Amino acid sequence: MLDIAAALADWCAQGRAFAVATVTAVSGSAPRRQGAALAVDRDGEAVGSVSGGCVEGAVYELCRRSLADGRTVRERFGHSGEDAFAAGLTCGGEIDVLVQPVLPGDPGAAVPAGALAAAAAGETAALARVVDGPGAPPGAALLVRPGGPVTGTLGGERLDGAAAAAARALLDAGRTGTVTVGADGGRCGEPLTLLVECSVPPPRMLVFGAVDFAAAMVRAGRFLGHRVTVCDARPVFATAARFPEADEVVAQWPHRYLERTRTDSRTAVVVLTHDPKFDVPLLERALRMPLAYVGAMGSRRTHDQRLERLRAAGLTGTELARLHSPIGLDLGALTPEETALSVAAEIVARRRGGTGLPLSRTTGPLHHDPPPPAPESVLPPVPAPAPAPPSV
Repeated sequence: MLDIAAALADWCAQGRAFAVATVTAVSGSAPRRQGAALAVDRDGEAVGSVSGGCVEGAVYELCRRSLADGRTVRERFGHSGEDAFAAGLTCGGEIDVLVQPVLPGDPGAAVPAGALAAAAAGETAALARVVDGPGAPPGAALLVRPGGPVTGTLGGERLDGAAAAAARALLDAGRTGTVTVGADGGRCGEPLTLLVECSVPPPRMLVFGAVDFAAAMVRAGRFLGHRVTVCDARPVFATAARFPEADEVVAQWPHRYLERTRTDSRTAVVVLTHDPKFDVPLLERALRMPLAYVGAMGSRRTHDQRLERLRAAGLTGTELARLHSPIGLDLGALTPEETALSVAAEIVARRRGGTGLPLSRTTGPLHHDPPPPAPESVLPPVPAPAPAPPSV
């Protein structure tokens, strides 16, 4: 439910009763992933989606029924080829859905409401809810914060501790998924399945080079949900007036800014300067950091010359293989907007494990699991102050 936290937090603040259906498991090809949610209030207003349209009507009715009787229910939707009028996923996959009422004044609603408020505020938190298993009712929930207290209970101190530890492990990776713990809080008890939904700050995109392509890249990054920073060593170009849609504009040497700013395994670095005095020191550091994506603009000749300089700086073949250059997928892009689209597509393909090929030329499920997360994020040590940027 945290993927529609902004809307549901408003509903909670207004005292509106609603039921929310959340995808807890996905098998085969399905349009939405774990954590996707659809909510319906007493007036019939709906927000969100669990299937992209295939089973929305049936899930909507489940939410209405849950609101009427106050019960939490589970339902599975699969391929409906045997009955053309049955609710099912025409794509051939299966989804499991947990439908839970959130009612004002109900003590059980306090934990989901708290999680929704935290997610809507951009805070780091995890909501762990019972999906299946003995000893705890479906929908029983814990709100887990990094290094903070746990709110709610699943029915016992040992079970709460085991569930909180499992939720923090997913929270550290910034992933939503299911985990299994022993119903007695140990390793050998009957299995209890939990859905852990994680709310983490948006991933960062660092765009280096306040050039004409940067404004389009900012818009593409924002569209993908990134917090976008534009950095350039030339103050006359690195201005908020030139990049009003950026979350931050920094006039600083690129490599110095990268050393000082916080990054993690979801951060994308986009280098548009194609000037060796900026590119090489920056890429020398970026390619040694656990980042999601590092790409650099330039012709193939520029790329070859850049690789020579980076090898001379001591980078290994493994480190150089992480560089996406020339940047972007081959879309035949000409304009800044088309180029930004090609770069954004490459970032998504890298994040989700896609091939970048037309789907008409691939086989297997259209929707598949992403690759495992990269290593833990790091905050590089703060170096000595940098020299002043060059004048223009």
